Amino acid sequence: MSNHLKRLVAPESWRIPKKVQKFVMKTAPGPHNAGGLPVGVWLREHIGIAQNASEVRKILHQRDVLVNGRPCRNPQIGLGVFDIVSIPKLGKHYRIQLDKLGNLISVEIPEESAKTRLCKIRNKTVIKGGRVQLNLAFGANILADNTYKAKDSVVVTLGDPKSGEDRFRIIDHFPFAEGNVAMIVGGKHSGKVGRIVEITRTASSVPNRVVLVDDSADERFETIEEYIFMVGRSGIAPELEASV
Repeated sequence: MSNHLKRLVAPESWRIPKKVQKFVMKTAPGPHNAGGLPVGVWLREHIGIAQNASEVRKILHQRDVLVNGRPCRNPQIGLGVFDIVSIPKLGKHYRIQLDKLGNLISVEIPEESAKTRLCKIRNKTVIKGGRVQLNLAFGANILADNTYKAKDSVVVTLGDPKSGEDRFRIIDHFPFAEGNVAMIVGGKHSGKVGRIVEITRTASSVPNRVVLVDDSADERFETIEEYIFMVGRSGIAPELEASV
């Protein structure tokens, strides 16, 4: 199975030149699937600290790149919206976000902001002992109480337990509810941020619809539940404001 794909068919959200070379690195299976931007492509095409695949492998082998607080060794690991990427030797920290055209962009953030991550709750399960486990959209699982629901978002710490820091401790919670703020991460409105004004639930296989309003542009638009990523509450989106 090939580890590359043709640049011409690479996702538009990657924002890479299509004709400079024939092939580009393919995303490895993971939480972001084929739409995730490979770390190797990010280092070479977006940040520019590597010129080729050999330099990418050398940087990663030295454990110089942290993804969500952990060293990344595989150049094909995909980066997706709200992933935190740090390069400690350069003192650089980035949050992966979507621009208003739905493209993946790297927003430089302070070191303190890189210690936490915004996560969408994909679902939750009850495990042995009756404990509740939250299954997060970027692949992690954490234990919590029954306060949180699927489609909510939580802000968790990215500390290292070996150094005495808490990892995946919940410090904030943005419920999937009318009045709160969400970013659209799929479909034709991908990248837009709006306040939820209506949630229409249907008792069928048809996806539930969500109506949002972009107060800054005085625009109302509609999407489906699957594309909603909660980023704030009551008209305030602290995770986005911290990156401006």
